[in-house]
Amino acid sequence: MSKPQLIEAVMFFAPDGSIDKQMFYTEFETLLDGLVKMPTLADEQVRAAYVVINGRLQIRSAVFFYLDLDEDGAPDSGWNIPLQQMAERAGRGPDLGGGPIRLACRSQCPVSWHQLHLWDPSLVPGNNDLATLRDMVRANGLGILMQEEETPAVTPERLQVASEDQWYAPETSRDMAEKLAERLSHDYRQKAAQLVRQQRERLAALAHEHQAELARAVSQSGGQLAELQGQVQTLRQALRQQQGLNQSLKSQLAEQREAQQGEREEMAVRVRAAERHARTEREILREQFDKELRARILASQSAAEQQARHREGEAAQRGAGQVLERLAAQGVVFVVFHPGAGHLTVPLLDVDRYLAGPQAYAASKCFVPESQYRQWLEHYQRPRCEGLQADGQRCDVAVERVDTPGRFVAGESNCCILHKTARLRTVG
Repeated sequence: MSKPQLIEAVMFFAPDGSIDKQMFYTEFETLLDGLVKMPTLADEQVRAAYVVINGRLQIRSAVFFYLDLDEDGAPDSGWNIPLQQMAERAGRGPDLGGGPIRLACRSQCPVSWHQLHLWDPSLVPGNNDLATLRDMVRANGLGILMQEEETPAVTPERLQVASEDQWYAPETSRDMAEKLAERLSHDYRQKAAQLVRQQRERLAALAHEHQAELARAVSQSGGQLAELQGQVQTLRQALRQQQGLNQSLKSQLAEQREAQQGEREEMAVRVRAAERHARTEREILREQFDKELRARILASQSAAEQQARHREGEAAQRGAGQVLERLAAQGVVFVVFHPGAGHLTVPLLDVDRYLAGPQAYAASKCFVPESQYRQWLEHYQRPRCEGLQADGQRCDVAVERVDTPGRFVAGESNCCILHKTARLRTVG
């Protein structure tokens, strides 16, 4: 019969109780040797479990231990828990499907000085670490080759039970095991004592350094305290002086305020009296000033308006004369048309006279008075009888038009035959 296959593995628990990493024990040894690291778990204390698994994926032994990792994810160099020996010497545990297992944890530690480095699995329903461990092993995430259960070579009926005195190992083997355990215990006690001694020496050195640092700090703080106390005393003295000065200034300020208040009241009385006296004189002067100002303003406005009109006329004449001179210099001829005179050429020298009286200028060119020219022009434009009838209205009968002003005779040329006869009869 072949020896049953046993596989060693290490499972790492996450903070939530699940298993987030698993490896074979040979890989774990590589991790302990520093050949590989776990950066994802750097600077943490990880809960782990060493398990021994048979070929049917059943847990036979389990050791629940802590593993400290540094900032780089490497295990602590002082970690030295003998997982295999503890699994062999572990006490009886629960049945996880293949019979009772060997269980080593903090509450059931076969080596007492390693107790602080172990932890107790949770058995709370819904968060059972042993059940989680069992399910993870059954899932076979490590890819373990399973072995089929072998048929016993001998039937149970043919088995013979040895005598009771042969159930136990010989005394020599037991003595050797006890000596080995005692030697291991002695070695561990020596290592523990050495670690305790080193820790005590380290603590003593740290305490000495702390005392020296504290003494230096006290010395420095004492000097600083004395200096600060001197500064505080100086500031207090300056504060008292400043308070006295402030009190003196407040007294002077109060006296000045009272004096100013009296002067202000007296000045207010004087100002009111002066205002009453000055108000009457000011009103009289203001009325006189207003009258004179209005008269001057009216006179100034009238003079300014006359002067402005005169300047505008002169400017217009001057501008017109300049324009006419420029036009004459350019060969422009001023031609006007008047009935009876026809087209007249107005010399530059006669432009002002023409502009002053166009009809008078036209009458002079026709060699008739201006009044005759005006009467003729009215007759020429409307050849109607201007005689009056008995009712006082104009006759307004069409008469023969006289084409030239020189041939026009008032009372004849502008009257019909009836009114001409009446006029001649009146004259005769």
